[in-house]
Amino acid sequence: MAEPERQPRLRPAPLIFEPAEAAADPEHFFDLESVEDPRELLARATELTHAFRAAADRSVEFQAIAAAQLADPRRFDRLTTADIAERAEWTEDYAKKMVEFGRDLLRGTAEPTA
Repeated sequence: MAEPERQPRLRPAPLIFEPAEAAADPEHFFDLESVEDPRELLARATELTHAFRAAADRSVEFQAIAAAQLADPRRFDRLTTADIAERAEWTEDYAKKMVEFGRDLLRGTAEPTA
């Protein structure tokens, strides 16, 4: 059986961090409100959407890895899935799934989320 072809990871658009005063303005969002050309607005907003999705996917992978490490029975300070769920604001069932996903990632047997 042939191994499934892996899709290359999408490279997110660079996110430019906003100054605190701009971030405090609820109408301000990565300067999109100042873009007048709808084509340019659509392109930049789409770029940001892809960047945020890619960042969220990667963050979930790191959450899973951390959960698996915290639940490792070889750790003297091991946490239960209930403890992990409480810390991450997850249900315990979700925490169990994340621990397993993280173990798969650490073993290299899980498919990346992006």
